[in-house]
Amino acid sequence: MKEYEFYLAGSLEKVFWNRMPEVMKEGERICILKGEVPALQLVYRRKREPEEAGYPFVQCEVRGFPVKARMRDVENIPSMYPCSRRSDDDYLSKEPGLFPDLLKPKKDHQIKPVPGLLRALWIDFPGTADVSAGRYPVEIELKEGEETEILSFLIEVSDQELPAQRLLHTEWFHGDCLADYYHTEVFSAFHWQVIENQIKMAAELGINMLLTPVFTPPLDTEIGKERTTIQLVDVSFQDEKWSFGFEKLEKWCAICRKYGIEYLEIPHLFTQWGAKAAPKIIVRTGRGEEKMFGWHTPSDSPAYRSFLYAFLPALQTRLAQMGYGRDQLYFHISDEPSAENLETYQRAKEVVDELLDGWQVIDALSEYEYYEKGLVQQPVVANNYIQPFIDREVKELWTYYCCGQAELVPNRFFAMPSARNRIMGVLMYLYRIKGFLHWGYNFYNSSFSREHINPYFDTHADYSFQSGDAFLVYPGPDGQPWSSIRGEVMREALYDLRALEALEALKGRRAVKELIYEGQDRPFTFKSYPREASYFYELRRKISDRLTEL
Repeated sequence: MKEYEFYLAGSLEKVFWNRMPEVMKEGERICILKGEVPALQLVYRRKREPEEAGYPFVQCEVRGFPVKARMRDVENIPSMYPCSRRSDDDYLSKEPGLFPDLLKPKKDHQIKPVPGLLRALWIDFPGTADVSAGRYPVEIELKEGEETEILSFLIEVSDQELPAQRLLHTEWFHGDCLADYYHTEVFSAFHWQVIENQIKMAAELGINMLLTPVFTPPLDTEIGKERTTIQLVDVSFQDEKWSFGFEKLEKWCAICRKYGIEYLEIPHLFTQWGAKAAPKIIVRTGRGEEKMFGWHTPSDSPAYRSFLYAFLPALQTRLAQMGYGRDQLYFHISDEPSAENLETYQRAKEVVDELLDGWQVIDALSEYEYYEKGLVQQPVVANNYIQPFIDREVKELWTYYCCGQAELVPNRFFAMPSARNRIMGVLMYLYRIKGFLHWGYNFYNSSFSREHINPYFDTHADYSFQSGDAFLVYPGPDGQPWSSIRGEVMREALYDLRALEALEALKGRRAVKELIYEGQDRPFTFKSYPREASYFYELRRKISDRLTEL
């Protein structure tokens, strides 16, 4: 088609309006296990202005694969804060600008090429679990008027099914932000629908653990201030006795079970960065509803201790009745305590030691001393501080990253190459990571929750976190979430992890590690790993070839 340019690019490319990405070769092979969602991008632009006013649409049809193609426009989103001063050279851009990130669902199969403007269409194929093994020549036909152009590639489906995900994966779910963004009452019928829609997408992206607001999570809240109340458990205190209503929690758990959320995370029992106070808890008393606990309540308050001794056993018992037992529940003390918080953290932990004995407790931290002193059973370690934990062979190790992990280590900021996001799957396989945590699934507030933001305009929480840190999905119209390149690539990273585990079950761990390191000059660490997208495409082809041999 003489008026247009069309190319295919892999899912790890970020297509900027003025920068040609690495394109796929004709007939290139995308290799998956049954159950994966293969993805690529159609890159396009018009060469010159049309003779007549307006830009005509080009029809896009995909054929040759048993599963119907899903198409989403890759939209550029503004960032005025793409990276901090603490960064390295592996960024696509360090300047404010527009970054390809949002995946906007298409209503039809038409694209609109514009002169001088590179755009991309995200094409993937959900629902491959029942596709027969084999190689499928896939064609993308582009048609405008009488002119037609065809681009082709291969999808190779292994006879091996994608094994169940063993990694625990949580992205903190901020249900209050959904009510605030859509201007609806917390736990209104519409709010519940929005919650369900976003939980469904979370499950699709490989999230199998959900932060469950039995009370408003004491996270990212300015000292002395508060976030919108979102409390699933109704708490009453009458005649010196506590009682609890679990109807809303039952509804939450039913939604989680519906979409395969296997694990629940209970919000932190004490405030962030030091465990100095109790979280906000609304209690119904003889005087009506009141904020009985919050910033005004010291963490070792006898009244709060009394509440916890009534609340936690009742919560644990009821959750077990809802299908979430000891192995599926994770508790927190306080988020990201520093070396200076050891004393207050220890005091807070002592308050609940007896109540959480035999239960799983995790906390995000960077200081090895917390684990060494036995204060944290299962540390969730920032990936730039994880090496000492690896060197000491800490078992059941978790990892996380956020705004502070900006140099050398993997992350998923707008401005980073997607390969730096995807490597996490390989690294978590190599270091037997038990769980991955990220704080920003749908945080649509400024830092410290001082105000609500529009995530289509403010992508950095009021210049506090690099764009791409605060949220993974966008709040679309009518309560429907829209995904991002970062979310899809993270899912691919989890696919890599599961594919490596599938191969290990057949060939052994040593053979899999040899495959990972084939052609590499040194072992991988969280600060030293392949930076090229081609590494991942080739790794998946190697895995596919090994599985075919077997």
